[in-house]
Amino acid sequence: MYAHCLKNILILPSGFKESLSATQVAQAIKTGVANSLPHASIKAIPIPDGGEDTAHILAEQTQGRIIQTTVTGPLGQPIPSHFAMLGGAYQHVAVIEMAAAAGLKLIPFDQRNPMLTTSFGVGELIKAALAEGAKKIIVGCGDSGVSDGGIGALQALGVNITDQANQNVQLGGQALQDVAQIDYAGLLPQLCQQKVELKLALNPFNILCGPRGVAPVFGPQKGASPEQVEQLSKGLENWAKHLKNHHLNPIKNFDFSYASGTGASGGLGAGLAAIGAKLCPRFDVFLGEELLGYDLDAHIERADLIITAEGALDCQTLRGKVPAEIASRAAKHHKPVLALAGTLGQDANCVYDIGIDAMSSILPRPMSLEDAILQSENLVIQATERLIKSVLLGVKIAYKQQLVV
Repeated sequence: MYAHCLKNILILPSGFKESLSATQVAQAIKTGVANSLPHASIKAIPIPDGGEDTAHILAEQTQGRIIQTTVTGPLGQPIPSHFAMLGGAYQHVAVIEMAAAAGLKLIPFDQRNPMLTTSFGVGELIKAALAEGAKKIIVGCGDSGVSDGGIGALQALGVNITDQANQNVQLGGQALQDVAQIDYAGLLPQLCQQKVELKLALNPFNILCGPRGVAPVFGPQKGASPEQVEQLSKGLENWAKHLKNHHLNPIKNFDFSYASGTGASGGLGAGLAAIGAKLCPRFDVFLGEELLGYDLDAHIERADLIITAEGALDCQTLRGKVPAEIASRAAKHHKPVLALAGTLGQDANCVYDIGIDAMSSILPRPMSLEDAILQSENLVIQATERLIKSVLLGVKIAYKQQLVV
């Protein structure tokens, strides 16, 4: 009786890091909504944010293809990986997820150490895309497990990075403090001569150095101890100094320490900016009608209710995460937004200030991270059902109040 107010439901989630992809989250929420609102029209659109699943989402949207390959993983071993060659008018565009070569999900919990993990495989993915004929390469930055400033990626692309003894620096964040020289003579000619456009789609809030830089903000998440955070901070400052003195970026006086996006994916933004890569806000790249094939804002305008999701809702959500982007777009059309999350941070209430009307964790009871990951799909479905029932209760109360008036 009261569900007629909720005819059109729009689902716009991100993925849950190390658990469900954005596509899987979208489908689970759709199932939960359908269980509670069987007669509603439900549109589920996974949102590509540069992290896991981005290549698959955009390949599907453009009728492109996924290219399977093998690269050096974050721990230095060969791993299966992939990238997308888009279709239609974008068949010469490659989309790479850096997480497919250097993602946190690829590193076992007991081996997480950003002093050792490398972005080398990201450079190998770029090389593979060039070999496939790409004329434009978009690197999605998200879900990274490294903090090496992009040194590994540059080494894979032919850049020679050496220490005071003129020896090649080691892989991983441990190399950052040792950098003394950077030689671009061996860089692939397509990149050296900038014949191919290289674009990084990233969170513009992430910077390389300082108290809001890569090491203090993301180092602990990637396994760094307090002592290692300090070492990484000093190393990244050294790296930024050498990039400033020797780079191929055509932008005069580019600030490798604090420019928007330089800290993306453990400093990959700064590293690839040194060879002329453009650092672009990810939603400007991924949510344009050209790549998606539809007008996202038009879908938002038609919706009665919007549901978004993220692995965690906390103060970082405001800094360029999917729920913040969706809430901002929904606010322009005065649409209500619900948010689901794996966890709610102590400061999660701050998301109400950006246009999210209600939020809920998917966890119905205390459980281990391992159990939550194993049960994540069902947990999302059940949490969606609970959330929709709460919304229906609110509609029912409003309806009865109208009758009294």
